[in-house]
Amino acid sequence: MEGHEAPMRETDSGPKSGTLSGWLSYLEHLHPAAIEMGLERVNRVRNKMGLASSFPVIIVGGTNGKGSTCAMMEAILSCAGYRVGCYTSPHLLRYNERVRISRQEASDGELCSAFDVVESARIGSGVSLTYFEFGTLAAMQLFDQAGVDVAILEVGLGGRLDAVNIFDADCAVLTSIDFDHMDYLGDTREKIGFEKAGIFRSGRAAICAEPDIPASVRHHAHAIGADLMHMGEHFGYSANAADATLWGYWGPGGKRHSLPHPALRGAYQLRNASACLAALDIVRDRLPVTMSDVRQGLLDVTLTGRFQVLPGRPATVLDVAHNPGAAHALAINLGAMGRYRKTYAVFAMLKDKDIAGVARALAGKVDIWLTAGIDAPRGASANEVKQALEAAGVDGGGEAIRAFPHPAVAYAYACEQAAENDRICIFGSFHTVAEVLRYRNKVEHG
Repeated sequence: MEGHEAPMRETDSGPKSGTLSGWLSYLEHLHPAAIEMGLERVNRVRNKMGLASSFPVIIVGGTNGKGSTCAMMEAILSCAGYRVGCYTSPHLLRYNERVRISRQEASDGELCSAFDVVESARIGSGVSLTYFEFGTLAAMQLFDQAGVDVAILEVGLGGRLDAVNIFDADCAVLTSIDFDHMDYLGDTREKIGFEKAGIFRSGRAAICAEPDIPASVRHHAHAIGADLMHMGEHFGYSANAADATLWGYWGPGGKRHSLPHPALRGAYQLRNASACLAALDIVRDRLPVTMSDVRQGLLDVTLTGRFQVLPGRPATVLDVAHNPGAAHALAINLGAMGRYRKTYAVFAMLKDKDIAGVARALAGKVDIWLTAGIDAPRGASANEVKQALEAAGVDGGGEAIRAFPHPAVAYAYACEQAAENDRICIFGSFHTVAEVLRYRNKVEHG
């Protein structure tokens, strides 16, 4: 899957503005392909930078649940007093969200300085880098410069050939294995599992929270000598019979009783929390945490756009669900919220995603569909989303499916139509949630 190196261009001398927006515009056009799987180019630049992590590295991959797991781990380790570097993607409103040190977003100036270091090494290496590859190196440059105690890195796409995989994981975590990015990862769970298991390392722990683990994951772990630890076999969780607000965990470090549910909504978050705690059990000799740290971290964790219920009426739910697995989890969570007169869906997706599969997963929870277009190179138009709904046999709950040019316009319409006992659910893409959040901020703050 590794492609050829892109030819150098005369414009490859960095942005002249020196601003973060200037850098990001430059990075978007630096490499001829938005995604190019492979490690040779980014590894060459890393070596030129002399970038070698002296701190533990935890890499988190999977189809769904990566961001939640990273956020919980970041919160718990921060409560324990560690200086935590956390690199996630994509962002919602600001690129700075991707790079956090001690739970604070990197500043524009810090990012620009790190981009400068990467750019010098890139030009010296004679290669081009994708937007994500460039950002990965910049994040690790900042973590190294800040002297973090631990780095948590979220895989961007797949695992084996993803840029974060140039760093050796002291502990690797796979949260789930489902169908997404099939053009790059394969069209079966076995193929997808193999690609995601590429973050495993010989002699090191590999945490897998996927209940239905593909054989390819087990085979790869065995072949390279990774210590595979599987949900239900080596770690797990249980409900508290006496108090439904509490739960228990068991794993390599023993049992933890009477834990509070994570502040992130959704019953499936206990699975993510268990994977997080199993990883922390593995690194406990270097990064010990107390029960108090775990409890406080679970209560403190925040993550925008993951089944986020906004205050006020009508009820408004934001969720970045963009594949059938995530949509199924969203449907379960919507069902657990209670009864609403009507649910309006503000629905927009990228055209290379399984639009029909996401719609089918949520069909029983939506009364009125408001499709919207995404203004991005891979964005589907409102009519394309509407046609996918119709082809999947999903109707408008007795009303015509309405199409709008942008998610903000669809959301504004939903707000006009919805009564206090209705619900508005915005989902389908990070782009969808981000546009609605920007619109709300504009309305609230002028």
